Amino acid sequence: MSKDKDKEKDKGKSNKLNPGSPTEPAPFGPYYLLGLIARGGMAEVHRARLRESRAQPELLAIKVMRPELAREARFVDMFHREGQLAVLLQNRSIVRTLEVGRIEGRHYIAMEYIGGRDLTQVLRRCQKSNLRIPVPHAVYIAARIAEGLDFAHRLLGPDGRPLNIVNRDVSPSNVRLAYSGDVKLLDFGIAQALMKFTSEIGVLKGKFSYMSPEQIRGMPVDARTDVFSTGIILHEMLTTEKLFRGDTEFALMEKVRKAEVDPPSKFNRRVTPELDTIVLRALARDVADRYQSAAELHRDLARLLEGYRFDPRELREFMRKEFRREFLKEEEEAQQAITSTPDGPRPAESDEVEPITAVSRRRMAATTADVAVPVAPATLGTPAHRGASPAYDPSGLGQVGSIPTPSGGHITAPPPLAGARGGTPGSHDVRDNGQGFWSRLFRKKRRSDPPGEG
Repeated sequence: MSKDKDKEKDKGKSNKLNPGSPTEPAPFGPYYLLGLIARGGMAEVHRARLRESRAQPELLAIKVMRPELAREARFVDMFHREGQLAVLLQNRSIVRTLEVGRIEGRHYIAMEYIGGRDLTQVLRRCQKSNLRIPVPHAVYIAARIAEGLDFAHRLLGPDGRPLNIVNRDVSPSNVRLAYSGDVKLLDFGIAQALMKFTSEIGVLKGKFSYMSPEQIRGMPVDARTDVFSTGIILHEMLTTEKLFRGDTEFALMEKVRKAEVDPPSKFNRRVTPELDTIVLRALARDVADRYQSAAELHRDLARLLEGYRFDPRELREFMRKEFRREFLKEEEEAQQAITSTPDGPRPAESDEVEPITAVSRRRMAATTADVAVPVAPATLGTPAHRGASPAYDPSGLGQVGSIPTPSGGHITAPPPLAGARGGTPGSHDVRDNGQGFWSRLFRKKRRSDPPGEG
């Protein structure tokens, strides 16, 4: 009996994924893993890069599903749904997802790597240092969140119908602030359009403090629930205080349900009456009194931001100053990760070549080309706002076609699935019989996987 247990332990050790490190890359299919950077309930995230040699190597983030969950078909399905959805969300305010697949029996999602901190870490640092995020910075961050949400909410399938995407988990931990000054939304993992298991998981995957009153009550939700969550984040950035607190989960949920909110100017004298009005409208208890779309919220925030004459480089300077030690460590590890090989560091191919994701001290003051700038209200929803991505129609309507992956395949948009009760107000409620696009795709992929994988 004890021998069997020892064998199981040895088998578990042999199956354990080698996370690698910045100086000791670990092969993982076409990638090198370069160290564990985060661990969640469903997956582990590793810094990585492609193994093939490139003139300008790019760091990636590889999310690998935890092996104990991979034994459950429903979790595997959920993981792949999350990844397939994320690939379609090609927008500057959403972390870019490159590929979804399986290597050596391990399910993974490959994404762009964002060197920086999440907004939860930034708020904690502000509390510890007894300072606040400057008002213009907070407005800019909220505007970028609203921009990314608006893109997702209005995304169309190949048939021209809305995909009815509602994030339902907009919170500070899912907002990434890059050391470059960029702002990115992370994790559409419980997006309603692709959530097949809503009745089983429901609100458990969300965070009570950042839910809307209708979400807390278990009512159907649409894009306006994400608007409310964005309002909470903006309020907390302006005040450096949690908006909804409770000694118990029930007490907390009751406060969210009532949505009795003081204007942020009560805690921060630098907040203008115009900004108070925007925050309180986003946090209206009744959905009819709230901003009816993330586009409306973005429009008002962008208009207000113009008065501050805000430059996104200010956010870059703020991040590098408040997280100076972490930034320098990140820069060093990123450079090591780009140049290392299993046999040791490789020589640079040319003095002119600089990894596109490594931060150069020599150019620290001059790196501004890839820092996003605010979008004027008049350009929201236009081709310039959407960008020149193959993920959406050049008309700016956000219609998804087919997206190429690094491995040479293509991913196309799914039809709206069961449980997609949300979307933008007035969107279609399209039902599915449980035998939808992604289920068929995943079954087909499993049948086509070579023997020995999984």
